Amino acid sequence: MKLGKFVVAVAASAFVMTGVMTGVASAESIKIGFHAPLTGFAAADGKSALNGAKLAVSQINKAGGVLGKQLELVVYDDQASPKNAVPIANKLIGSDGVKIAVSGSYSGATRAAAGVFQKAKIPYISAYAVHPSITKAGDYVFRTSFMGEVQGRAGAKLIGDSLGKKRVVMITLKNDFGKSLARGFKEKAKAYGITVVNEYQYSIKDRQFGAIVAKVKADKPEAIYATGYFFTAGPLVRQLRAAGVTATVIGQEGYDGQKFIEIGGKAAEGTIITTSLDRDSKDPVARAFITEYQKMAGQKADMVAASAHTAIQVMAAALKKAGKLDPAAVRAAIASTTLKVSTGTISFNALGEVRKDVQVQIVKGGAWHRHSVISDAKLLAPPSK
Repeated sequence: MKLGKFVVAVAASAFVMTGVMTGVASAESIKIGFHAPLTGFAAADGKSALNGAKLAVSQINKAGGVLGKQLELVVYDDQASPKNAVPIANKLIGSDGVKIAVSGSYSGATRAAAGVFQKAKIPYISAYAVHPSITKAGDYVFRTSFMGEVQGRAGAKLIGDSLGKKRVVMITLKNDFGKSLARGFKEKAKAYGITVVNEYQYSIKDRQFGAIVAKVKADKPEAIYATGYFFTAGPLVRQLRAAGVTATVIGQEGYDGQKFIEIGGKAAEGTIITTSLDRDSKDPVARAFITEYQKMAGQKADMVAASAHTAIQVMAAALKKAGKLDPAAVRAAIASTTLKVSTGTISFNALGEVRKDVQVQIVKGGAWHRHSVISDAKLLAPPSK
């Protein structure tokens, strides 16, 4: 596949940024600002996000581009740091002159950058960061994945209704991601007959969970709702299973990727997550993404890649609808967009939050597969203000 044009730069620190160009920038291209954690603890997700964005750009450019021009990514490494994200956003707007931008990063960096893009009235899409404050930055900010509270509610329905498990222990990551998921879960737990026996918290730096595992074993839960990323969830499930804890582990999109299965090994089998990508989908749009992504990236597609791919597709569709690269017109076009993409059919509410179904995946035979789909529009409705 012929790749599109990309300008890649790396944020070496919060204030020092060095750049290298891959591909030739053109006055006839439409620049899309893009930041993601390409180095540091979240680099695996950042690289997936960038690959998803690159695939979308290359597919769009191969089909003729947008408004008679090719798309061009201008990429910076934010290391998932709010301190890096602000100067990157300012550089994208001031020096690079972008009129549209996408975040392929975590909540902290995305929240920090959102305010900068909103102030400049530059349309900005968060591909997968979950914190509720992101879209509250203003009407130029949108999100193509679920906010944490919505996915937490879906987790409660999955455990209490679909799985019929009532005694639940929560293991909560102490950051924006973990806390927002936990809030949503607790909000709806009682409605599905769930008793939260205990809740234990841990830091994003933790990899040894012996103390928590011992307490969970004594609690004897039917299910464990554990928030985290692949690099925390992998060690956690290994240690739970090694200690003889057999309760079903339910995670979220932070687990979504082959890395979790590699780290968790056999212990990952049977883990269930709420996410945005159905690997067994028969929809031609989703199947094309999954196939083309693996061909381009040399690895299996994950939620992060699909979400970044979706964000670029939404931006391109809005540009076509607006008919010009005018930030106000593009913003209005995004707000009124309904689009079938790799993560489903999506639209946005008045706050810029996405409306779509939740995909439920389970690890079987060392790979993610479809478990079920949650389509409850009322349950999944994001706040509108």
